[in-house]
Amino acid sequence: MANDRWNESQSERASRLMRIGIVGAGKMGLSHYAIANALPNASVAAVCDTSRYILSVLRKYAGIETHTSYEEMIDQTRLDCIFIATPTSMHFECAKHALERDLHVFVEKPLTLSASESRTLADLAAQRGRVNMVGFHNRYIGTFREARRLLEAGALGRVTSIHGSAIGPVVVKQQASTWRSRKAEGGGCLHDYACHVVDLMNFLVGPPTKVFKARMQSIFSRNVEDAVSAEFEYRGGAVGTLETNWSDDSVRKMTTKINIQCTNGELAVDRQELKVRCGTAFDVYQEGWNTRWITDLQEGVAFYLRGEEYTAQVAAFLSSIRSGSVVHENSFASAYETDRVLDLIARADQAAA
Repeated sequence: MANDRWNESQSERASRLMRIGIVGAGKMGLSHYAIANALPNASVAAVCDTSRYILSVLRKYAGIETHTSYEEMIDQTRLDCIFIATPTSMHFECAKHALERDLHVFVEKPLTLSASESRTLADLAAQRGRVNMVGFHNRYIGTFREARRLLEAGALGRVTSIHGSAIGPVVVKQQASTWRSRKAEGGGCLHDYACHVVDLMNFLVGPPTKVFKARMQSIFSRNVEDAVSAEFEYRGGAVGTLETNWSDDSVRKMTTKINIQCTNGELAVDRQELKVRCGTAFDVYQEGWNTRWITDLQEGVAFYLRGEEYTAQVAAFLSSIRSGSVVHENSFASAYETDRVLDLIARADQAAA
């Protein structure tokens, strides 16, 4: 239904109201709903979910079109793009269906549960010329973006090692069964939290060429892993380590950190702070240790919800559609590289068992 719009000029796209569909009205689906509706010239036109109660509330109080089938919503509603925020096991078929009908597609992380499916979606999006993005929101956090700027500029020399970690009290007791506790649907620390750290490491230094060894450990969960560790090798000889544990109650909430050693300095970065040791002065950085905070590095956004990074990624997705550019962060192609590493971690763990 949207094919007649793809020949529009950039100015026509920029001024026209963009019609958006949401598949999955859980936490992330409603987050994308609120942000997209608050941005200029954008409106959520339809929502798909399995909960008839949620749909009835949205239909009654928001006055939008609702569906229980994503195929029906995509085929029958005039949409420009969709946001997919379902259990991961549904991502592939839903995204494929949308791309084949020439919609631009945003998918929550991770893209799929296998590198081969993610590669298929990346190739299909490129063939159809559709804007495609995956919800790795950390790429839009100012501290991590500044860390990449320094590394790409060669300010710290050549990378020799990288350590990525995410720890927090997500699962600290046995819990009732949900899709997050079922491996086949995308549950477990590997696809729910380790994927964020792997993607950030890829964002900063590029994807590894090899996974030496890995271990996935259940602590409180019965059917999925609660902790993941792995060792990587990169082009040029750099090495890396990954540590994730969502059953660690030593911190108040899930915290992601990256430490990188280089030949002319080092850095330590999380969402709030960037610490940099420069062997030689660079730009605003003096020789020795420097500290910068998120308040100085985060770009402003039009609408704040949960964190600027969530609005920034949605705004970037919609901006790419309006500009006709498929060059942006968090593409299906970069998400494929993350899923490829997750596959290698799972294989290394199985080989060691």
